[in-house]
Amino acid sequence: MNQPTSRAPLSADPLPASGAWRPGDPIGDRRFAHLATDRAFVLEGGGALHDVEIAYETWGELDADGANAVLVCHALTGDSHAAGRAGPGHPTAGWWDALIGPGRPLDTDRWFVVCPNVLGGCQGSTGPASLDPATGAPYGSSFPVVTVRDMVRTQAALADQLGVTRWLSVIGGSMGGMQALEWGVMFPDRVASVVAIATTVAASAQQIALSSVQRSAIALDPAWRGGDYYDAGPGEGPHQGLAVARGMAQITYRTEGVYGERFGRKELDPLDDRYTLWQRFDVEGYLDYHGAKLVRRFDANSYLVINRAMDLHDIGRGRGGVESALARVRAPVMTMAIGSDALYPPYQQELICDTLGSIGRECVHVVIDSPDGHDAFLIETAQVGAALAPFLADVEKTR
Repeated sequence: MNQPTSRAPLSADPLPASGAWRPGDPIGDRRFAHLATDRAFVLEGGGALHDVEIAYETWGELDADGANAVLVCHALTGDSHAAGRAGPGHPTAGWWDALIGPGRPLDTDRWFVVCPNVLGGCQGSTGPASLDPATGAPYGSSFPVVTVRDMVRTQAALADQLGVTRWLSVIGGSMGGMQALEWGVMFPDRVASVVAIATTVAASAQQIALSSVQRSAIALDPAWRGGDYYDAGPGEGPHQGLAVARGMAQITYRTEGVYGERFGRKELDPLDDRYTLWQRFDVEGYLDYHGAKLVRRFDANSYLVINRAMDLHDIGRGRGGVESALARVRAPVMTMAIGSDALYPPYQQELICDTLGSIGRECVHVVIDSPDGHDAFLIETAQVGAALAPFLADVEKTR
């Protein structure tokens, strides 16, 4: 039997140099907010951007008083398409589709739900794949470092344009939870509640270490070309590095038990009496599949920028520490942990709630029972929704 003697290609078809959305591509359900058109948007870590665009989507109708708006913040490789079908402009269905819609926990018959693509992203918001207005070419390697606080400031400007003076709630998981916490600290008068799921007050050493090797996988791909690869043809971009980064992350998103039950030691390339380095187990094929899937809808430079923003996340930075920062929060907070989460362990969410309680702030803590690890905030939508719905109903009564 012929056996693999080299690494199997990620895809039978050439993968794009970048999966970023570009002007001229189908718009889908996106809308666009134009920011920093008359002055520079100065970034927390240095540098500035001009003519910033933030892509976003909305569901439901904003009340006349603007008081029924809910902001949903996405995680690392998410985007503004939190609900809705796959189709032109949207290669995948909404990542929280089961939660957003009429009669669902984020009930769009009652609430106006908004989800923006973060600054630095690649699905319509200004990021490394966007054209630099000063040069007319993609930013590429010249795109500056952004932070979660920078992302939140663009969302505040978007809220101004939408006529939202105060969110009924700001909700997010993982990196989305980082944004939700920053909203509570940065704009305490503009949020009536905060829901922080599977997240932390500051990236831990282990989280930073995991992120670092993911970024290195991209940077060590020769096709990354120092970040300036946007003129590369199909199959010539840094897809191998981005796919490896995704594979590393994918391992941390689930648990050993889930991998064992689903894949065990099943073989994708059968082992006979002659072993090679590249015969794959089924789990290896799974990682390859998810790597190729991400390459088709994401951008390697955006992965670097957003991933770094997560490492830089620390709500206590420049604020006298975590307790001092959380003392700024005035709104009730719900923290949500996943019992099996090894990437953002439950103690990190418990710390948020315990600290808020110790300084007299209102916080309720919920634990999601799931074997699926960190990804459970995207999978266990029934449990997430069962906690969200009554919490938001109580906030609505007292707003």
